[in-house]
Amino acid sequence: MKVLITGGAGFIGSHTADLLLEKGYEVRILDSLEPPVHPQKRKPDYLCADVEFILGDVRNKSDVQEALQGIDYVFHLAAYQGYLTDFSKFAFTNDASTALIYEVILENALPVGKVVLASSQAVYGEGRYHCARNGTQYPPPRPLEQLERGDWELRCPVCQQPMEPLPTNESRVSPHNQYAVSKYCQELYALTLGRRFGIPTVVLRYSITQGPRQSFYNAYSGILRISATRLLQNLPPILYEDGKQLRDYVYVKDVAAANILAMESKAATYQTYNIGGSEVLSVREYVKLLSKVVGREIIPEIPGEFRFGDVRHIVSDISKIRELGWQPRTSLEQIISEYLEWAMEQPEVGDFYTEASQVMKRMGVIRAAR
Repeated sequence: MKVLITGGAGFIGSHTADLLLEKGYEVRILDSLEPPVHPQKRKPDYLCADVEFILGDVRNKSDVQEALQGIDYVFHLAAYQGYLTDFSKFAFTNDASTALIYEVILENALPVGKVVLASSQAVYGEGRYHCARNGTQYPPPRPLEQLERGDWELRCPVCQQPMEPLPTNESRVSPHNQYAVSKYCQELYALTLGRRFGIPTVVLRYSITQGPRQSFYNAYSGILRISATRLLQNLPPILYEDGKQLRDYVYVKDVAAANILAMESKAATYQTYNIGGSEVLSVREYVKLLSKVVGREIIPEIPGEFRFGDVRHIVSDISKIRELGWQPRTSLEQIISEYLEWAMEQPEVGDFYTEASQVMKRMGVIRAAR
């Protein structure tokens, strides 16, 4: 059996390729090696020599046609992400490529057994909350005026009272930024076309995924990546808002295992699953755990800035994927330790956050509360 991974030279894709090879599959990767993830535009050294590599673009029909020849399963992981305001690039890269994969499969009557689409926890927006007066709520984005006051918490849209964040299941989405909108559009293309034309499809919504090979150069997201690279340059981590945002984190090799389970399981066909972690921490608590791992006190900077488009709290309910037999097996402390060990071995590690933050400030993505 031969598996295609789009974006397979990247973080999640390369770990998925490793696990597929271990399980006896043949692997082909289609990747354009785009910066900032691949600044040198060259195939990374960590890719196994047994992988067949095609340098190509998921937006280019001839590249996709070449990559899909002889393929039994597809992981569509290639995507554009970030906070910048080049909105059309999110649509052209993420949504058009998804539609193109199904187009090529149908036009060429390719016997693809399943497409597994990588989506994101971001599609939930602010997620699910409980109001003591009005029950379950799915609040809209926090208004800019509220954020500029440094008023971070969400209130019930009915009674304006404070609410308690709850784990968010797969039943309802509310994308709030350009990346999230593009990921949900990908889901709609994949599941709609898959069901209509009989191409088995699964959607996986990843929580914050962490581990070795996470590019230093994509400094727009990732608390571990940003904090670790700054610590290695003797700089403190930077926390947005007040640092009390709640998140869940999942190990990249656990994600790779979920990918293959979704591919192999007939029960997963036409389903959507959250792939998240079992530990929920605030951003401040995360830095405390980082302090414990490195063995010294780390005092973060909290300058009262926010990223316009961020959500306050988001934690994924993973009970549905547990029923399929998957669960996260790696502790957050182990994830941090492994990433730091890997990062210290990399010659190119540097503080890429500072330049990225300056760009985001010029674009109005990072703003200061008044």
